[in-house]
Amino acid sequence: MEPIFLTPYFRPKIWGGRKLDTIFHYDIPEGKVGEAWIISGYKDDASTVTAGPLKGKSLRDVYHEHPELFGNPKAKEFPLLVKFLDANDNLSVQVHPDDDYAAKVEHDSGKTESWYVMQADPGAYLIYGHHAKTREELADMIHKGEWDKLLRKVPIKAGDFFYVPAGTIHALTKGSLVIETQQSSDVTYRLYDYDRVDKKTGKKRELHTQKSIDVTTVPHVDPKLNVHTDKDQDASIKTLVEPPISPHFYLWQIDLDGTWKSSLKNHPYLLVSVIKGSGKLEADGQSWDLKLGTNLIIPNQMKNFALTGKMRIIMSAPSEE
Repeated sequence: MEPIFLTPYFRPKIWGGRKLDTIFHYDIPEGKVGEAWIISGYKDDASTVTAGPLKGKSLRDVYHEHPELFGNPKAKEFPLLVKFLDANDNLSVQVHPDDDYAAKVEHDSGKTESWYVMQADPGAYLIYGHHAKTREELADMIHKGEWDKLLRKVPIKAGDFFYVPAGTIHALTKGSLVIETQQSSDVTYRLYDYDRVDKKTGKKRELHTQKSIDVTTVPHVDPKLNVHTDKDQDASIKTLVEPPISPHFYLWQIDLDGTWKSSLKNHPYLLVSVIKGSGKLEADGQSWDLKLGTNLIIPNQMKNFALTGKMRIIMSAPSEE
């Protein structure tokens, strides 16, 4: 009975930077690295177990070979994916399909996600939603390239949270560092990419214009979130999103200054990422150090545990088990 500590899977991106090294001290590849898949069981892009008897195994393999660690789940694949995203430049404007469309067209799951802003440069913003009133108007503005008229820009600061349901046009922009919690899917429709050319290929990256039009929710409506904060021992627990608003996951921000004793309660397992400070995880007479950038899963067998220290944690749990 011990936590499953994970090493991220890194993805170079033309919009990436070096913050995954300078802030989290990860051993990242050379060049522009935009994504750290810190808790991932997705296909060949899975995180790797760093310690214990499962060391060296991918999270995907562990999920398949040891279902008891996850409460013998019904989901055939690990259902969630957590990333750090370092936007050193604007990301492409994109939209994701829901489960039904993705299953029919891509033979994959849909992609609903969320962003918690860890850092934001002065003037940073997100593209979140659009101004079209009908699908015909949406298509017309896209085909005319009226991006300033179409796209909705929202200023951001550290600590902001955004829930991004499938069908939402969205993009991170330059100067933002976020932790993303999402369905385990990589189905992305690129709507607009600022006419950038990939230096490796010498060509503009592929766009998915018609699919984007097909899956975008029209008109855009911000989801009504019931964000609330509860005090429990030495922890302040902010519920960022939960069912029924989010049908795929629970998500919490936990600010700890002292000790918080807890349990799995109604969840088969918990996903944990330390985004500020440091501390310890304790269970069954054992103790494990936690520091900035540590990512782990509290497995089903660890029914009771304690967190101690001064740190901020993003914690999630699946809601489809």
